[in-house]
Formats: sequence, C-alpha cells, structure tokens
Amino acid sequence: MKILVTGAAGFLGKNLVYNLKNSRYEDIFEYTLDSTDEDLKKYTSECDFVFHLAGVNRPKDPKEFMEGNSDLTRKILSFLRASGNRAPVLLSSSIQAGLNNDYGRSKRAAEEAVFEYGREEDVPVYVYRFPNLFGKWSMPNYNTVIATFCHNIARNLPIRIDDREKVISLAYVDDVIDQFLRILKTGIRIPPGEFVTFPPNLIYERKLGFIAERIESFRRSRENLMIPDMGDEFETKLYSTYLSFLPENDFSYPLKANRDERGSFTEFLKTPERGQVSINVSHPGITKGQHWHNSKNEKFLVVKGKAAINFRKIGCEEVVTYHVSDEKPEVVDIPTGYTHNIVNEGDTDLITVMWANEIFDPDRPDTFREDV
Repeated sequence: MKILVTGAAGFLGKNLVYNLKNSRYEDIFEYTLDSTDEDLKKYTSECDFVFHLAGVNRPKDPKEFMEGNSDLTRKILSFLRASGNRAPVLLSSSIQAGLNNDYGRSKRAAEEAVFEYGREEDVPVYVYRFPNLFGKWSMPNYNTVIATFCHNIARNLPIRIDDREKVISLAYVDDVIDQFLRILKTGIRIPPGEFVTFPPNLIYERKLGFIAERIESFRRSRENLMIPDMGDEFETKLYSTYLSFLPENDFSYPLKANRDERGSFTEFLKTPERGQVSINVSHPGITKGQHWHNSKNEKFLVVKGKAAINFRKIGCEEVVTYHVSDEKPEVVDIPTGYTHNIVNEGDTDLITVMWANEIFDPDRPDTFREDV
C-alpha cells in the first residue's frame, strides 16, 4: 500500500510517518516544504491513501493562509482527478475553521473542497476538526501552548499566561495517530459531507493555569522525587510530552545517598497514592532493619548478592527466615506486626530494591525499634 503524507516533516506528519513505519507500511510518499509540484503529481498518481496534514497557521503574510491551506488542498485534489486516482483522502482541519478570520476561512475552504471532491468523485473522504494538539516533536512558540510551556519550564525560562482561567481544548497526538491508523486499516465510510467525530473522551478541557502548574510540578519532581499521577490519562500524556522537551544535556538528575559504615540508602521514586521506592546497599556481614510497623508495609527484592530476611511476630519468639539472592529473583512481603531485618550473607555488597506503601513521614514514621 502506497501512502501519501503531506506535511510529513511537521508535528502531526512526523508522528504519523514513523508510526506508519512501525505498522510495517513501507511505501510512504513524504511531501514536505522541499517537495515540488512534480513530486506531488507523482505521489498523487500512485498513492492508495492520502493523509493531507500540511497547512499554514503562522504566516508572515495573511494571504499565505489561503495558499497553504485551501489552494494546496485544491491542487492535491486536481492532481488526483487528473490521474484518475480514487484513493481516499483524509484532511486534518481545525476547530478554528468555525471562526471568521483569515486562518479559519482558509481551513473551512479546504474542508469544503474535500467534501465536494468526495461527493463528485464518490471517493471516501475523512475531515477532522481537531482541537489544540500536543505531544512529542511539537514546536514551541508555534504548534501549541503546551510545547511552549514544556520547552521553557524544562529550561527554567519564564512563561507568559494572560488568563490563567482560560479553558482550552486539547487532544494528544498519539490518540490522533491511533484514529488515523484505524481508518487506514478498516476503510470505514463516513456519510458524505459529515465530519469525522474525534472521541469526546479523548478531548481534554483544561485551564491554562492548571496546565502550567502541572508542568512546573514535573520539573520539581526531580527534587522531591514525586511521580505524577499515572492514573490520570491527561497527566500521563502531559508528562510524556514534558519529558520529550528536556535538554539533551539534562536527561539525568542526582539522588541523595544516605551513607554510613553499613552501606547506603537512597530514595528513588515517590507517589502520594502508591508509596515510595528506595535502593538499599549493605556491605558484607551487615544487618539492617531491626524494627516493625503498625500499618506500613513493604516489599523487598534482592537484585545483587544474597541475603537472609528474618521475621519475628511481636510478642512471639519464633524466627522465620527467607534466604534470597539475585540468582532467583523473588519479592518478599514485609507484613505488619513483625519485626524484621535483612542480613548480607554474601562476600559482596547486597543491593535491595525496597518498596513501601507510604511516603516516609518523620512526624509519623510508624517504625519501632526491636531486634529480631
């Protein structure tokens, strides 16, 4: 299957092209600003599907709106007609097509041209009116306010918000690509003249102030180790977008290792809903722990070395021992009401990943000293 993607080097086009390749589509005609009319004639004569994503939204001269949106669309359709190619056409438009400004009129004219073409040629056409899109590979100060916020905040640069209460509609680029691929693979037909409805549950209405605060919290997470709420779809997608804007010399960040003669203990991740993860290092022969909890519970996973994890129920004398090592990865639950310790039984450092169901609170540590 040969697929034409206009605007292939842009934000949406680049995401589509690489995900087409991920889906094993190999014959992709990439129409960009460097392409010629001769390239476009060739592509439109041979393609089996057209993703028309190219457009102009921030020109130097307002007349470029019509040239880059309506005129280019009509040129593509005329080339398809001239070659007798009845390939389906998908147009990426904007909710701003409903506005009476230069950009909106140019997008609306492109929509009308595609609808007219579909009716006259009896060809499947798909017209989307997208809200603001966000995601990886977007361009700050061009594609979306989220790109600008992410770029600036990741670099400790100021951002400008004129109205923190302003609500904007957003859709995530990966969700858009999923919709495109579904249409490509299924060949769903849309009644003539109707827009394709983007799933309402994948459109997010958020205030600008809220978006800025969340992105600021992502930057702070490198200091307080708090991971965003991954149970929130929008926050998860926003965080992925933020990470894509990190400067390439700033992918890593330091952690504080609490060291003593026994080894070290380093907090790694924290979440308000699911506790925290830490890395514990014990030197040979060292015993750590020797305490119990009322409600706090933990999980231990030895990833290097071998250890004995010992338990004794409070008020009892019997000791229960689990011998674990990196040769057979297994998780050991640390039940409440049992004093416990971990002993390095090997000749090298013991490294253990430790999860606790709550973030450590020095005012309510729920940790009571008692030897096993």
